[in-house]
Amino acid sequence: MRAVCWHGENDLRVDTVPRPSLVNPKDAVLEVRASTACGSDLHIVDGLIPTMREGDVLGHEFVAEVAEVGDAVEEVEAGQRVVVPSFVGCGACSYCGDDLWSLCDNTNPNAAMQEPVLGDSTAGIYGYTHAFGGYAGSHAEYIRVPHADVNCFEVPDELDDEQALFASDAWPTGYMGADFCDIEDGDTVAVWGCGGVGLMAQESAALMGAEQVIGIDRFPERLDAAREHAGAETVDYTEVDSVVDRLDALTGGRGPDACIDAVGMEAHGTGLSGRYDRAKQQFGLHTDRGEALRQAIRAVRKGGTLSVLGVYGLMDKFPVGVLMNKGITVKTAQQHGQRYVPDLLDHVVEGQMDPSYLATHEFSLEEGPAAYRMFKEKEDEMIRPVFKP
Repeated sequence: MRAVCWHGENDLRVDTVPRPSLVNPKDAVLEVRASTACGSDLHIVDGLIPTMREGDVLGHEFVAEVAEVGDAVEEVEAGQRVVVPSFVGCGACSYCGDDLWSLCDNTNPNAAMQEPVLGDSTAGIYGYTHAFGGYAGSHAEYIRVPHADVNCFEVPDELDDEQALFASDAWPTGYMGADFCDIEDGDTVAVWGCGGVGLMAQESAALMGAEQVIGIDRFPERLDAAREHAGAETVDYTEVDSVVDRLDALTGGRGPDACIDAVGMEAHGTGLSGRYDRAKQQFGLHTDRGEALRQAIRAVRKGGTLSVLGVYGLMDKFPVGVLMNKGITVKTAQQHGQRYVPDLLDHVVEGQMDPSYLATHEFSLEEGPAAYRMFKEKEDEMIRPVFKP
């Protein structure tokens, strides 16, 4: 079968690779109908996340049709159209039982690769390095899904593929970020980033009762999407002297009740701080450009909540003293998709949200490398590319 594969930093190719087969009786093999690139994939493309191997298949966000199931699969059947959360859960460990699916104890066969850095291992994830399990990704014609009964969610017939696709990762990540904020009526929520995850966080915050949602970015089409779909006020950080001062002005000097970082380790900082981050990253002295996170910490009101969705590695100049002195509550995680997917699909059916507008461009797998280049460079007002095998 054909698949989009990693061959080194900024070197993606479309290769012929073996079609996956059932490995465990709880597995399913799915025929991919649609897959999308995620902003966190760019960290891999840029060589910022180690333990990729030449020829690894990328992609972790997809909707598919069940082609084959193992003998121990009870709920999932061949022919079903399903959406699959990006992190693999086992459904049996204490973390899965507590709806902390991305922390599953049993689905990362390479846990020892993470433990020296993280202390403990996360769950496995499709197409996201060998430290995260080495699972083949979704930018392919077929994909193997372990523990199919707890990881496959049937898509209602009335939804099209694009309406379900983003329930795999971008939407549950953004929704979880808003959920972390414990939003009350009248709250103000500021979100750094108006890409797929940031837009979903903004819409979800509004759905949960936020009175004021503020989106922060620099690309006009993304700021337009924030205003149109989330009803957000927007801040172009390249047009203000200080994002923190601007947020103070928008909140009567108090600061947002909650701030969500939906950017992560490749934030485009301005001024001296941005140049500092880029220089240290270039020379391998740290992996992260942390300007968005630092701004969010400074901006959130005293006693407020900081929700961190962006992917990070190692960052210095972290203002922990600000967190402590302002009494800020920090909540962060990789997304617990299995906890949220059923509610998200219901939101689409009921007409409360529809994330399909994120799918701005469609490509074949053969066009994958070019599509990733466009996605990285934000060309042609792209928010998310969708691959149709």
